[in-house]
Amino acid sequence: QVQLVESGGGLVQAGGSLRLSCTASGRTFSNFAMGWFRQAPGKEREFVAAISRSGGSTNYVDSVKGRFTISRDNAKNLVYLQMNVLEPEDTAVYYCAAPQSWLSGPSARMTEYGYWGQGTQVTVSS
Repeated sequence: QVQLVESGGGLVQAGGSLRLSCTASGRTFSNFAMGWFRQAPGKEREFVAAISRSGGSTNYVDSVKGRFTISRDNAKNLVYLQMNVLEPEDTAVYYCAAPQSWLSGPSARMTEYGYWGQGTQVTVSS
C-alpha cells in the first residue's frame, strides 16, 4: 500500500516562498515518476509539476514555470516543490501524487496517478 504524506504548506504574502515536501512509502520510490497537483476552492484539481523517476526530466504547467521547481531525493523517498514568487492565484490545496502502475516520465495527466496524499493548504495573501 503506497502512502504519501505532504508537509510544508502555510500562509505567505505575495512574493514569498514555500517548500512543500512529500514522503512516500510502500514501494520502491525510485521506480516511479511523481507529481504535484492543486485544487483551489470551487475549481477542479489541476496539474502543477511532475518529475521523472530519475529526476532528470521535469514538467510544469505554464502558470508556474520559472517560479516553481520540483525535485526528488530517491535515497530519502522524498519529492519537493519549491515555490517562489508566490501569487494569490496559487492559493489551493496541494496534493502529492504517485502512479498506480509503472510510469517513468513526468506525466501531466491526472489519470496516470492513482495514489494521492491528504493535501496541504497553501494560502497566499495579497
